[in-house]
Amino acid sequence: MPEVSVILPAFNAAHTVARAVRSILDQTLQDLELIVVDDGSNDETAAVVRAIHDPRLRLIQQPHAHVAAAANTATAHATAHATAPLIARMDADDYAHPNRLQQQRDLLLRQDADVVGCQVRIVNAAGDSVRTMKNYEHWINEETLDAQQIMALRFVEFPLVNPTILARRSYFGLRFRDGDFPEDYDLLLRAAGRGMRLAKVGEILLDWTDSPGRLTRTDGRYTPEAFDRCRRAHLLAGPLAGVDRVDLWGVGQTGKPWLRWLQEQGITVRRGYDVSPRKLGVTIHGVPVAHPDSIPDADGTPLIIAVGADGARQLITPQLLARGYEIAGDAWFVA
Repeated sequence: MPEVSVILPAFNAAHTVARAVRSILDQTLQDLELIVVDDGSNDETAAVVRAIHDPRLRLIQQPHAHVAAAANTATAHATAHATAPLIARMDADDYAHPNRLQQQRDLLLRQDADVVGCQVRIVNAAGDSVRTMKNYEHWINEETLDAQQIMALRFVEFPLVNPTILARRSYFGLRFRDGDFPEDYDLLLRAAGRGMRLAKVGEILLDWTDSPGRLTRTDGRYTPEAFDRCRRAHLLAGPLAGVDRVDLWGVGQTGKPWLRWLQEQGITVRRGYDVSPRKLGVTIHGVPVAHPDSIPDADGTPLIIAVGADGARQLITPQLLARGYEIAGDAWFVA
């Protein structure tokens, strides 16, 4: 039986699915199977997949039920008919570099990780880099490589991109949930909350296609508001479960909505911190604001850090460590 099962949901992907499929079948790691789920396409997606003859490729067709259900169908099929200990995700309009699965598998085993991603190159349908996505690409690739960084930044956005995931079967066994939230972000947050070990290959191994028709641009489950609902629900269920007071670093454009939200949840914001001279010594929504230099040593009160300025998180981290805070323990970055 194959070492890796790759699951690939597809909907109306006739123009791109062959390239995606071939990029998996042509991997340097050949001990794999590829399960394509045609999620009720009304184009030639299924015919294109059937035209590719490879004993490691299987096609499943189902009525249109959206990407979460399609991914779950593929996972269930892999679980029922294969013994592959690892499962990897792939999207029908992306391109996996030839050594993607081998590198991710090797890192997973070397670090005894549960979930492994990789760096990406964000491209358009023509395969050209997307200039407007360069800042986000840089954040995904350069600032979030080790496990602690990934955990610390998961309430900003998850630093592992869904179609890059290769994981132990237990991760996909949690299943994608369908709702008014991004199903991939929700699954990664649930996995992190259960203590699954996360890692990322420090190399670009996937071309991640950004197109006008991509679900993340057209579906209400992937709006900024939907991501916000998801991260806040998991923050309440995880680090803030049973917490009645916090401190808040950042009471400006990023932090003020968090201040109001925390108070709405019945959580007292004990102290606020900000670098803006206009806010120092001021009381905002009943919270006194001081300069971060006055932050006392950690006393067990969670610190929520809501800052969005470039490079701010890298400057904040050593200050907190010097005061006894544990990043992703009692100090959490949010966005």
